[in-house]
Amino acid sequence: MKEQNFVQRREAFWNEFEALVNGGKKEISKKAGWFPSAYREITQDLNTARAHAFDPSIIDRLNRLVLEGNQLIYGQHTWSIRYLFSFVLRDFPRAIRFHALGIALTALLFYGVAFFFGILTINNPDVVYEFIGGDQAAVLEEMYDPDSYHYLTPREVDSDADMFGYYIYNNISIAFGTFAGGIFAGIGSLFILCSNALFLGICAGHIINRQFSSTFFPFIIAHSAFELNAIVFSAYAGFVMGWRFFVRRGLSLSAAIKAAGKTSLPIIAGSALLLVLAAILEAFWSSRFTLPLELRLGAGAACWVLFLVYVFFCGRGKRQ
Repeated sequence: MKEQNFVQRREAFWNEFEALVNGGKKEISKKAGWFPSAYREITQDLNTARAHAFDPSIIDRLNRLVLEGNQLIYGQHTWSIRYLFSFVLRDFPRAIRFHALGIALTALLFYGVAFFFGILTINNPDVVYEFIGGDQAAVLEEMYDPDSYHYLTPREVDSDADMFGYYIYNNISIAFGTFAGGIFAGIGSLFILCSNALFLGICAGHIINRQFSSTFFPFIIAHSAFELNAIVFSAYAGFVMGWRFFVRRGLSLSAAIKAAGKTSLPIIAGSALLLVLAAILEAFWSSRFTLPLELRLGAGAACWVLFLVYVFFCGRGKRQ
């Protein structure tokens, strides 16, 4: 292949690509569908120029265009309010539905274990002392005893803010610990998920046995819709990471993990947002025990319905 013929045949395309990468976001958005294929063509032109040892100035120009194109496609993009709304209202629920089977199995495991140990504790009250111990059981009773000090004294606004920070830390640490456990071939995620389900079931069963249901369920019903399901989503994202250690589909280990990361990222990012929402509700709504019981239970049920409607219906459209 002659260098002169190559340049004459391809230079108009290079000029068009260069004008696009230098034209700003508006120009790129107009040709968003064309840009990836154009980037592949530029990359091929660079490989051709290198293979035939063309003039270094040609290779340098093509290399620069490839680097600029790579940055536009794979580089970090700043978050915006518009992108955040797009992610929340479209990308995240679509990602959940795309992985519906795996997430459903993970949820079945989590809620199944919690239900099993809840029933076990109700029928065998002494089980609670074998799993969480007498001291922790006493703390749990004090938390939900309607005659305890914190139920007789309403909490101040600054205390709500302090608890919000605590709930954020606690929720995020559990969810990301569950996700990070996936690096151990998914076993860590499985262990943390089942441990939390076991603890939830035993605590619920013990509170029911102590006849503190009237304070326990109104407290947890609203924020649990987002908190518990975020933990399920985080565990599934961890399973995806662990699965890729064994099923690489012809990819290297690093490439397989990278691919799993791209799959897990929308799920774990959406889970983080759910946990923030859960912490807000837990700090500023769930603790409002002076409100009517019917109102708190009704609001909690509405949160569960809202969550299910969001997951199943939000973001549906032609482009899904």
